[in-house]
Amino acid sequence: MSQMIFLNLPVKDLETSKAFWNKLGYSFNPQFTDENAACLVISDTIFAMLLTEQRFKDFTKKEITDATTSTEAIFALSAENREAVDTLVDGALAAGGFPSGETQDFGFMYGRAFQDVDHHNWEVMWMDVEAMQEATAGE
Repeated sequence: MSQMIFLNLPVKDLETSKAFWNKLGYSFNPQFTDENAACLVISDTIFAMLLTEQRFKDFTKKEITDATTSTEAIFALSAENREAVDTLVDGALAAGGFPSGETQDFGFMYGRAFQDVDHHNWEVMWMDVEAMQEATAGE
């Protein structure tokens, strides 16, 4: 069985967060979605549970990080090619997301980043593995 990952992220407004991800072409698993949580389907094995802050507090005794002023984590997603990186990041910005960092272009690897509507950091990257191995073979 493939290992799965479930990110749990606090959100200020669940409907706004769902609308943002829907605009990027993602869907939600209705079995795990209600008025307090939405199961964002990123791939067959990757999911993000978008939880209202009140629901998120049921899982931790710690304070919730204010993602507008602190970095809690950076979530990286792969893309099929450079164009897919640009499409997703440009779509995120058009859907109400925020810019994050500079474009990284190493020839064999290309990446950009954005913050979603709750200021969680997402990197989108493409890599030509063969070209990367050739470029770093002498190191």
